[in-house]
Amino acid sequence: MAKKEFTYRGKTIDELKTLSQKEFAQYATSATRRKILRGFNDRERKLLKDIKNNKKNIETHARDMVILPEMIGSTIKVYNGKTFELVMIEPEMINHVLGEFCLTRKRVSHNAPGIGATQSSAQKQKG
Repeated sequence: MAKKEFTYRGKTIDELKTLSQKEFAQYATSATRRKILRGFNDRERKLLKDIKNNKKNIETHARDMVILPEMIGSTIKVYNGKTFELVMIEPEMINHVLGEFCLTRKRVSHNAPGIGATQSSAQKQKG
């Protein structure tokens, strides 16, 4: 069974990569369109420049950077508040922001009561 080719709003990845940012903005959602047309900040412009130059080990704090077609296939380390998490850009990520794929909080898993817990909380855990 052949894998279905990814399209975004009727355009293939190759067609999207040939579009300029302003042309891509016409296919994007309103919030993304507004961000692209207003222009990117210095941090986001530097990230795009590093991607275009095929730089390796790209690290960024720009969690609000919109994922554009020209970023597909690159690997970016996004800051989560403590460390840089590796994010591989795939076609399905177009029109999302980098921060969506790099979680800032860990899942909480509670265990047995700790040292110094009251006797009643220890019994609740057993029974």
